[in-house]
Amino acid sequence: MLSHRTPYRVIYGDTDTMGIAYYANYLRWFEIGRTELLRAWGLAYKEIEARGILLPVSEAFCKYMTPARYDDLLAIEAALDPTIKAGLKIDYRITSADDQVVHAVGHTRHAFLDQDGKVIRPPRFMRDLIRRQNGSANA
Repeated sequence: MLSHRTPYRVIYGDTDTMGIAYYANYLRWFEIGRTELLRAWGLAYKEIEARGILLPVSEAFCKYMTPARYDDLLAIEAALDPTIKAGLKIDYRITSADDQVVHAVGHTRHAFLDQDGKVIRPPRFMRDLIRRQNGSANA
């Protein structure tokens, strides 16, 4: 399973005075999707950090297509890009829950850091986890 879908309802606090989702919230929704993707793989973010690994965002991109509005039910799809070897790249697609409307697409890239803030190679447990997920997509 290289991708995971998470439902999300746009709350009033997500919107501007026009009732449209504030643009920066899409990056927050990307984080929700990424966190739930890892959780679906059986590895919560806090477990990665407990193992001494940090995954800061080194790049973020979002293309806005159609505005999401207050009370819309969204689907946040997060998918691992398996071609990236030196870090993580997660692709996102935010749609209406029924997939009829695409609100935004984008990605984030993440470096692996140790607790001293030094860039490191992906640790073995993460490489193994990604390999297992990639294998389940090919099964």
